[in-house]
Amino acid sequence: MTLKLRSVGASDRGLIRSGNQDALHAGTWLVAVADGMGGMAAGDLASTIAIDAVGPLDVETPEDGLVAALQGGIDLATARIRQAVAEDSDRRGMGTTLTALLFARTGSCLALAHIGDSRAYLLREGVLKQITRDDTFVQMLVDQGVISPDEASSHPRRAVVTQALQGEEVSPTYATMVPWAGDRWLLCSDGLSNVVRPDTLAEVLAGHPDRGECAQRLIDLALRAGGPDNITVIVADVVVDG
Repeated sequence: MTLKLRSVGASDRGLIRSGNQDALHAGTWLVAVADGMGGMAAGDLASTIAIDAVGPLDVETPEDGLVAALQGGIDLATARIRQAVAEDSDRRGMGTTLTALLFARTGSCLALAHIGDSRAYLLREGVLKQITRDDTFVQMLVDQGVISPDEASSHPRRAVVTQALQGEEVSPTYATMVPWAGDRWLLCSDGLSNVVRPDTLAEVLAGHPDRGECAQRLIDLALRAGGPDNITVIVADVVVDG
């Protein structure tokens, strides 16, 4: 039995922002979400650079090369962002999150790379689990027991990230997992996760088999909640080939 990844992505500017600084790649082997920061032009550029750097990884990759491939993509994104800042000092401080999932050609393994506060969730056998950990100030407070997760969701500094791709040396998180047939992945920017509760995410992911309809429903819920930020969603299913 060979497993494959099937994905659909969608993005919306939201109801407040004048432009969309998110970028995404929803492919056959690779799915990725990037959320830019640092002003309109620069944030938009940073997220595009990141997705352009990892996009070529959307090819058949052996299981033992997954993490190295993602590391190479992030190194390339870092170098290109550094060059973009060097070319224009007004871009100083620009950056982007990146959450990417790379599927092995055999279907026996997948690798995840993460930096920032975009997220990856896994719905497996009806249970939704957040796989990534936010690189944020409030997550650090939660980890230290200073505030509760509920308090974090409304904390005034919840948007402060502690790590992002900004052209400097960083320490992304890498992980590998064994996929199961029937797994459903959600990759999203914080424009979704900040305004839609995890139990609602789980309900929508479980209740909308069609990936496109599911992605649009999630965006609609974020818009209904005020759409204060750009909203980007990828729904990816692990399916049996053939």
